[in-house]
Amino acid sequence: MARPLPPLNALRAFESAARQLSFTKAAAELNVTPAAISHQIKALEELLGVSLFRRLPRALRLTDAGQAALPALGEGFEKLTEGVEQMRAHCESGLLTISVSPSFGAMWLVPRLERFRCLHPKIEIRIDGTERRVEVARGEADVALRYGPGGYSGVRSDWLFSQVNTPVCSPVLLSGKYPLRKPEDLRHHTLLHIDWKDAEASWRMWLLAAGLPGIDPTRGPHFTMENMAMQAALDGQGVALVGDIVAADHLATGRLVRPFDPSLSTPLSFSFYLLSAKDSAEQPKVAAFRDWLLEEARAARPDVDEGT
Repeated sequence: MARPLPPLNALRAFESAARQLSFTKAAAELNVTPAAISHQIKALEELLGVSLFRRLPRALRLTDAGQAALPALGEGFEKLTEGVEQMRAHCESGLLTISVSPSFGAMWLVPRLERFRCLHPKIEIRIDGTERRVEVARGEADVALRYGPGGYSGVRSDWLFSQVNTPVCSPVLLSGKYPLRKPEDLRHHTLLHIDWKDAEASWRMWLLAAGLPGIDPTRGPHFTMENMAMQAALDGQGVALVGDIVAADHLATGRLVRPFDPSLSTPLSFSFYLLSAKDSAEQPKVAAFRDWLLEEARAARPDVDEGT
């Protein structure tokens, strides 16, 4: 069984003073007083039962015991410093696991990730695309992007943005035999449905709000993921009802268009949130991602504040 070591502070005081042959310089290096260095070394000598320094009137010299111990202690503290730096490097860089739904990840997060990687090249990213509820508090992921009502307990929750539900389609549907110009024209076009969306985000609710109860709200193909419905819309297969922010990039490039007045878009009660464990929320890699993502969210909707 290994014998217990003397206090680390005392060993550190000895190593610094022995390396520089000065209590004053050791005190400056360790940010303490010379008296504190002297006290630590005296206590160490008493504990070990050996003299480590010869204290001369104007000089400090190592005894044979002190000289023998210095190289190993110096190497030991270098190893300790190296180990601590590796711990810091793991927090400051290392692997950042981001849990996100496949649709939102593909449509909104991934197209923006290169900007984060340019800002933080030492942080390695792993995207876990899943609809499963991941417990960040248990370390299943460093952060999770989730769409829901809020009120998440046991974790840090940062609001990103809410959306409005808006019909989008390929520009090709704006012309042809039945050009899509007003909501009534939807009777001639395919409705693209997203199964996981709740009632407020359905075509049934949108058509009722638009005053079009005569159009069948159930016809058209159904998709389990929003990005699939959006791809069908991009390919000109019909009209999808999606969140305005997840469609923003395609709308900006003109690959998708809003065929109707934006006032016909309906606000959604759910929002997107960034979740992180409370005990790791301030880790450099997690904080860096959070700060960047909040900036991206503000850029996506600069005119809306949380709760409005």
